[in-house]
Amino acid sequence: MEFYNKVGKMALGSRLRRLSESLTDQASEVYSLYDITLQPKWFPVFYSLAEGQDKSITQIAQEIGHSHPSVSTIVKEMISQGFAEERPDLNDGRKTCVGLTEKAKVINERIQAQYADVNAAIEQAISESQYNLWKAIEEWEYLLEQKSLFKRVEDQKKLRESTAVEIISYRPEHKTVFKQLNEEWITTWFKMEDSDHKSLDHPQEYILDKGGFIFIAMYNAEPLGTCALIKMDNHTFELAKMAVSPKAKGKGIGGLLGNAVIEKAKEMGANRLYLESNTMLKPAINLYNKLGFKKITGPPSPYERANIQMELKL
Repeated sequence: MEFYNKVGKMALGSRLRRLSESLTDQASEVYSLYDITLQPKWFPVFYSLAEGQDKSITQIAQEIGHSHPSVSTIVKEMISQGFAEERPDLNDGRKTCVGLTEKAKVINERIQAQYADVNAAIEQAISESQYNLWKAIEEWEYLLEQKSLFKRVEDQKKLRESTAVEIISYRPEHKTVFKQLNEEWITTWFKMEDSDHKSLDHPQEYILDKGGFIFIAMYNAEPLGTCALIKMDNHTFELAKMAVSPKAKGKGIGGLLGNAVIEKAKEMGANRLYLESNTMLKPAINLYNKLGFKKITGPPSPYERANIQMELKL
């Protein structure tokens, strides 16, 4: 136990596995106590079939929440030991179902006393504990269905790494990196167009001098992202030229740039933000939706690659 106290909650999976193995070992002793010749790992399948209805492996897997290969392996073991057998599906003779043998049905009658005693023992253990483990497991299963542990860890990784990101204002020395980041992104998915060359080769004239703004995202002092705010009229700006280096993937830089652009647009008196994108760029569209943008039908786009227009009312 000292190991788990030392490692802490990140060893949750290992500790639960240790508890599961301990319970499985003790379950084997319980089966022996009642002279029941079943293996503990068969229990979910056995119990499902004990209801009396023959079922397909797929049906059993869905019912008990196990994988199809896992149930298939257990069924084969039960068949080899004479506890289960395959039979034609009564509704479709081309299919095969699984059912308990007479030998297993006899065991099912004898095992009822064991079920009652085990349930009473667990209820007693729960009453002696500070926390109801059964309800806690239900709650954890629900929480992980809503948001997996992987996604939770990924979010924490982004949060931690985002603290090393600094969003700064464009300076003349950023002209080259502004172009490089956008060219790298555009040519990965599409082709450079005339409007791209004009704004990327001359950001001062085509964006800044016309009342726009450019942000640069620095990660550990390295410029790895950028986004521009292009003035369309006195109250409308376009979110454009957002590009993040593949090296910065998963660090949440796109979201930080988007939020910075939104706040700057408000500061500059805008009441509407507009953007153009392509629906094949699912991560980008998801980001824009998260930032509050909604799909609209706008004016014809100067970009061949654009097939969706979105806006955010500020």
